[in-house]
Amino acid sequence: MLENQDKSIEENLKEESTSKEVVSEATESAVNEVENMVAENSEKEEKKVEIPMLDYNAMELEQLVLELKKLIKNHPVQLIKNNADEIKNAFNLKFGKLLSQKKEEFLAEGGNSIDFQFSSPVKLEYNQLLREYKVKRDAFYKQLENQLKDNLDKRNAVIDELKNLIENADPRTMYNEFQKIQEQWKGIGAVPRERYNDTWKIYHHHVERFYDLLHLNKDFRELDFKHNLEEKQKLIERAEALLEVEDVNVAFKELQELHRIWKEDVGPVNREYREDVWNRFSSITKKLHDRRHDYYKDLRSKHQEIIEAKLVIVEKINSFDFSKNQTHKDWQNSIRAIEALRKEYFDAGKLPYNKSEVVWQKLKEATKRFNSAKNTFYKQEKSSQTDNLKKKMELVELAESLQNSDDWDNATNTMKRIQADWKKIGHVPRKYSDDIWNRFKTACNSYFDRLNAHRNGVSQEQEAVIVAKKQFIEDFKALDGVTTIEQVQEYIQKWRALGSLPRNARHLDGKFNKVVDESLAKLNLGREEIELMKFKNVVDGYLAQEDYRKLDSEQFFIRKKITETVREMQQLENNLSFISNATEDNPLVQSVRKGIQGFKDDLDIWQMKLDYLKKLDY
Repeated sequence: MLENQDKSIEENLKEESTSKEVVSEATESAVNEVENMVAENSEKEEKKVEIPMLDYNAMELEQLVLELKKLIKNHPVQLIKNNADEIKNAFNLKFGKLLSQKKEEFLAEGGNSIDFQFSSPVKLEYNQLLREYKVKRDAFYKQLENQLKDNLDKRNAVIDELKNLIENADPRTMYNEFQKIQEQWKGIGAVPRERYNDTWKIYHHHVERFYDLLHLNKDFRELDFKHNLEEKQKLIERAEALLEVEDVNVAFKELQELHRIWKEDVGPVNREYREDVWNRFSSITKKLHDRRHDYYKDLRSKHQEIIEAKLVIVEKINSFDFSKNQTHKDWQNSIRAIEALRKEYFDAGKLPYNKSEVVWQKLKEATKRFNSAKNTFYKQEKSSQTDNLKKKMELVELAESLQNSDDWDNATNTMKRIQADWKKIGHVPRKYSDDIWNRFKTACNSYFDRLNAHRNGVSQEQEAVIVAKKQFIEDFKALDGVTTIEQVQEYIQKWRALGSLPRNARHLDGKFNKVVDESLAKLNLGREEIELMKFKNVVDGYLAQEDYRKLDSEQFFIRKKITETVREMQQLENNLSFISNATEDNPLVQSVRKGIQGFKDDLDIWQMKLDYLKKLDY
């Protein structure tokens, strides 16, 4: 049917051909391009909703999957192609980097390339969504193809109905029937774009044939011609207004819609106006077409400038010198510099995919050289960081063991030393760094907070005790001599009567005890009595200070010494049993027996000290 109708066009549209000959070839070319675009757009669904294009390149894999899921769920499948393509490009790029990283780690751990496998839940979910999108998309376009063919059949049927109306015209009813045919035509949806223009020309040709028959009813014809002329003049005015629209793409899109209305919705005009209105409309079309052409020509020029700017940045990355990097700080500085260059690359401007891909590959190659050297460094660094972790953990444990210490002098010196040591140790693996640093900082802060509170907590009364006890020690030293144990005990009582020392001054107790020991040594007393006297002096001091931790430590120490003394004494007795044929006057036997007696004497003293501790109520 269409082949015969195409022949009819060639034979019968002489006037239309003649009319268009007066239009310049350039104008005709511009008009043809616009009308071909109208034909192409005819089979596309009208986009009622603009889907915002997000910055998918800045999103992580999980967020990209979520955005794809939202698109499939909330929008018609035919409207999400651009967004879906951008998500696909961003996902493939990011997952490719992750895959390369995992493979490098696998090979670095001694794996074989052929055995490498990597699966990810996010990748599985992405693949499932992509399959769902493709199934829906293919189903839509299959349905659209069938609908377009069905619409083409309907339009051909309308054309046949129009031809039949012309051939069997009844002047009484033909106009009303023609209007019904026009309404049918307008109600039919899109047809395949490759048949759109031909189908319209055939229909339009027969519409003009019908109007030629309307001379039988001139009033109807003239009224319709007048209405169509007014509508086409309105379209021309709308087209002229588009010349002032700043956004050339918006103007050109609107122009295509005007061409569709011109062809689809408005009928022919009187022959005397037909050529004029068409030439005016075509001329405006040519101007808008040329403006759009110049816009894209300028845009292509800008694209070249962007490409050249990006290539300069790629060359900077290629020539970036990182050969002297030796430390983590060096590499961090280099990483920041490379990231700054990458940002400069992206800020240089956007390019269409067909122009950006080559430059993008060059950037990937340039950064690959840097990343390879960086990864090598950090693999080596990982080993040293493990050693550093072990060293820092030892400092953490030491700090935590000292945070509640009251041995202010020794603990403070140790804390200061390990803080200095901490600074000298290098980095540790990132996943441990925050935890161990927080533990170390907490322990140090806890100790120094206690130290400051201790130092700030010494009252004037305590200061007076310190001064008095320092003077008492000097007075005690200056004595000519202490002749009896009662005098020593008297001085001990006076010492305690002066009051308790604050923690930061308890070293004075040690100085006083030393003077007491020297005084006792000058007395004519037995060893046991002196040792017990000295021990009682120290222990009673702890008891007065309510330092039960030191009392427990003393008891633990004495029990340990008793065990050691018994073991040493038993060893000597055992040795003695191996000396055969030796008399009591043998020097070796005498030496062993003397040693055994020494241990017995020590054991008696340790036992007395333990008995004294047991009697105390603390």
